[in-house]
Parts: sequence; C-alpha cells; structure tokens
Amino acid sequence: MPMLDMPLSELKDYEGRNPRPADFDAYWEAALEEMRATDPQVELVPAEFQAPYAECFDLYFTGVGGSRVHAKYIRPKDVPAPHPAVLQFHGYSGDSGDWQDRLQYAALGFSCAALDVRGQGGWSEDRGGHKGNTFQGHFIRGLDGPAEQMMMRQVFLDTAQLAAIVMGFEEVDENRVGATGWSQGGALTIACAALEPRIKRAAPVYPFLSDYKRVWEMDLAKDAYGELRDYFRHFDPQHKREDEIFAKLGYIDIQHLAPRIRAEVLFGVGLMDNICPPSTQFAALNKIRSPLQLEIYPDFGHEGLPGMPDRIFQFLMEL
Repeated sequence: MPMLDMPLSELKDYEGRNPRPADFDAYWEAALEEMRATDPQVELVPAEFQAPYAECFDLYFTGVGGSRVHAKYIRPKDVPAPHPAVLQFHGYSGDSGDWQDRLQYAALGFSCAALDVRGQGGWSEDRGGHKGNTFQGHFIRGLDGPAEQMMMRQVFLDTAQLAAIVMGFEEVDENRVGATGWSQGGALTIACAALEPRIKRAAPVYPFLSDYKRVWEMDLAKDAYGELRDYFRHFDPQHKREDEIFAKLGYIDIQHLAPRIRAEVLFGVGLMDNICPPSTQFAALNKIRSPLQLEIYPDFGHEGLPGMPDRIFQFLMEL
C-alpha cells in the first residue's frame, strides 16, 4: 500500500503531538458561558431562492464578539413538526454553497442550516479586533493576544450557537439534529458536536485544525496550514516562542475537543492526504469515546471520496 504517513496499525494507536493546555476544560466552559450570555438577535429573512416543497431563509444571528453571522436555512413545507435537522459546515475560505445543496434534506422532511464562517467567503461579518496579523490565516489570528480572543474560538462557538438556535425552532426536534462537513467543515463538525452535546449524529470528513505540531514536524505547513509557516517567518523567525505558540494553538485543536462528543460519529479519511495528514485526523478520532464508524480510503487524499456523500446522507437520514 502506498504510504504518506504512519502505517495504519500505528495510526490506530496515535494520540497526537500538540500539547493540551492544562486549563483547556475551563477555557471552553468560560467560552460557552460567554456564548450563552450573548443575545443572538435571530433574524429570518425569506430568500430570493425558493422551492415548491421548502421555505428558504437567510438566517442571521449575533455571535461572540458582536459579529452578525449568516447561515442558509431551509425548512420543509407540510411536514409535521417537530422533525430532524442537519447542520452543514464548509471548507476553509469557502462559503455555505448553493441553496440546491440543502434541498436533499428538505425532501426528506428535514430542516437544514449551512453556516457561513465569519470572515471567509460568505455573508458573515468579522468584526476583528485581533492583535497582530490579519492579512490572512484564521487559525493564527489572535495568537499575539489573549487566548480568549483567538478567532477560531469564535468560529467554534458560532457552530454551537447555530446548533442551539436551530434546536430552538418549534419545527425542529432538538434530539434529532446532525452535523456534517469536509476539511474545515469536518473540524467544525467535531467542534459543534463537542460543544453542543445534544448533537445526535456527526459526519466529519478529513478534518482540518488538528494536531498542529504534527503538521509542522511533517513539513506540511503549506496549503491550508501554510499560515503556520508564515507566522513563524514573520513573528518568531528563530522559534524562540515555539513551545508557547503550539501550546496556545492547543486551545483550538479539535483533538482535545473530541472526547466531549456524545454523538454517534461517521468519520471519513483518505490515507494519502497531504493537506490534512492522516495522523492528525487519527489524533482526533482516536479520542472519540462515542460510537464511531470509520470509512478509510487508502489511495485517496484531500479530494472527493467516492461513495462518501451517499454514506453520509444515509447515516444522517437515520435521524
């Protein structure tokens, strides 16, 4: 078998390299308290796009830090309430996608919400306020300020806040909500399920934002992780703060959030992934304690995985 990373036998036992901060749990409990204290001021605006069997809305809410966050929201017509719902999260720098991508769930009688990550390709607002680099690179944004102001902390909280909002809609059964996404979307799926324990099913595919130190040691700080190399070159060229930087990144490392997940998980991984290396993904999935189904693609990298979208649809359909 071709091999980019560790042998599969070692991947199945790998526990990660990036350190977990000692106050990690307290950090996220305080973050959730801040989120719950934020008035979301939810607004549903009928969208220009509509479908015969679904109502389509632009959903806006106020997230931590005051940014107005946008999501596409579709709910089926003439379906008894309460019914299931699915949350969708997109890849790095992307957006929530086209409306028609949500209609498959409306056809099942599900509601569906697709988040626009703040400051990326969609309509969510990013009010900023971070010290240091803001030219590019969301997971390094805030590294030069208090850990509580890191941008990905806000993004992770947006996923949990969106979940709570959708669960609060009268048409949705809060006990039958799932989440899914690929790459950054896979990371946000894990973060959402970790921070909102009512998520019932989660389907992440080759998640990003995991085990940063392992990425660095593999010399794969490029592409999606390229901002890590840029950060060192511009702000710590002699790596005098290397330990401090990786420790701080530990707060937004999904492998450390994974043990909080209670949902049933369907996890997809390609063993030739040189963008989100397999070991970084296994660092997270090996910490999941809830029921887990693993779909392995030995010859595939960070690309389409044949049959995986259908598998996810069937998995979430069981909600």
